[in-house]
Amino acid sequence: MDDLVYLKVSPMKGVMRFCMKGKHSPRYIVPYRIYKREGCVAYELELPQELAAVYLVFHLSMLKMCLGDPSLIVRTEDIGIMKNLSYEKILVQILNHQVCKLRTKEVVSVNVLWRNQFVKEATWEVKEDMKKRYPHLFEYGENAD
Repeated sequence: MDDLVYLKVSPMKGVMRFCMKGKHSPRYIVPYRIYKREGCVAYELELPQELAAVYLVFHLSMLKMCLGDPSLIVRTEDIGIMKNLSYEKILVQILNHQVCKLRTKEVVSVNVLWRNQFVKEATWEVKEDMKKRYPHLFEYGENAD
């Protein structure tokens, strides 16, 4: 078989995975290839070596069909996932900036593109925080703001 399916995961209560907690934590992980069908509602998957301790056959309710483009899937090795299942965000480019006017002050934000993300997934971050973490990006053009 050549079909890909996502595998459903159940987070442990109170444990954060991939820097998300609660309803925003991932429900399904990396798509895996179906090796063969076992009966009417069970499938055997081709799992990587790091999941060798996991039983290979899963009920249909634990799987979700992968309908997307497999070329857009980011491999866990490419992200550099650590043992606690978190990863370090690496800034690629600052796309834009904006000034948010509050009642008593103004907050300058920058639109940041992170590694392994698309432009539409860029996030708005406070400029002062980004200056502390990445001072080399703000050395030139300070008077332009």
